Amino acid sequence: MSARIPYGFPAAISRLQWQKNGNAFNCFFCFPLLFPQGEDNFTYCPATGLAKGNEHSEFAGWAFPFPGVFLVEEFISEDEECEIVELMDRDDWKPSQSGRKKQDYGPKVNFKKQRLKADGFTGLPSFSRKIVAQMKACSVLSGFLPVEQCNLDYTPERGSAIDPHFDDWWLWGERLVSLNLLSKTVLSMSCDSEDTIQLSPTFSKGQLSPPGSLTQTAACRNSGEEGIEGVVPPRLVPSKEVTVAVHLPRRALVVLQGDARYKWKHGIHRKHIENRRVCVTFRELSAEFSAGGRHEELGKELLEIALSFQGRPV
Repeated sequence: MSARIPYGFPAAISRLQWQKNGNAFNCFFCFPLLFPQGEDNFTYCPATGLAKGNEHSEFAGWAFPFPGVFLVEEFISEDEECEIVELMDRDDWKPSQSGRKKQDYGPKVNFKKQRLKADGFTGLPSFSRKIVAQMKACSVLSGFLPVEQCNLDYTPERGSAIDPHFDDWWLWGERLVSLNLLSKTVLSMSCDSEDTIQLSPTFSKGQLSPPGSLTQTAACRNSGEEGIEGVVPPRLVPSKEVTVAVHLPRRALVVLQGDARYKWKHGIHRKHIENRRVCVTFRELSAEFSAGGRHEELGKELLEIALSFQGRPV
């Protein structure tokens, strides 16, 4: 696995460059870190599992499989959503990075030194018991036991955003589970890998064209080659040039695993926070803290505390 910087370390400095009169200037901004507000050039389609090139981008008519994203719309009702947020707002929200506020329910962790303390951790909040129970209906969440919950509060007035990042994988396991509340948003997925992505042309119905097929594809139509049939070869593009938008409706549950967890960073641009948004993220234990792992006993202790559902924010 290539070296990556897991999320969990304070981002102290951001370096921005811009051009003026043909000369490059460097500018350093201290906390909070604000990342560039680029345009996503692909959009994830839950029905097909494909990332499809956006209509007005250079990738219109092209697509590639984007595994590791699982989306459930209307995971909870509007009444349940109101009740959950009301209960959250009874506790204090602590200032966080990039205009966010947070509430943490979990052990105190030093990710850099790989140390943790259970002191002060009293479990997940009582209102999460029902949410966790409902997760059992999702096959992709079979055996999911959350050991930590993080609530994040975003508002456009504070310029809230979250930088592209990987969640830690020393303590946290394969699946990241988030519940999107109060307003829709867009999760932007980006990749720093030096690899390339193979794009395939799509049919008019949005399906991938079989390799070597003789067809009038969406890629041909977008290039202005109307009526021309021929073999359209796959297209290779650097991973760094691709960003995928995953649209999150209000009250939707999203799961990131596999490549979407370990290969693609996830973040949210300020422009995609149009109203107050609350995100509830649940994390499970890594193999190192699970059965047979090096820290199995500590993992059992943390799970016992977490699933008591008697917690207050730490």
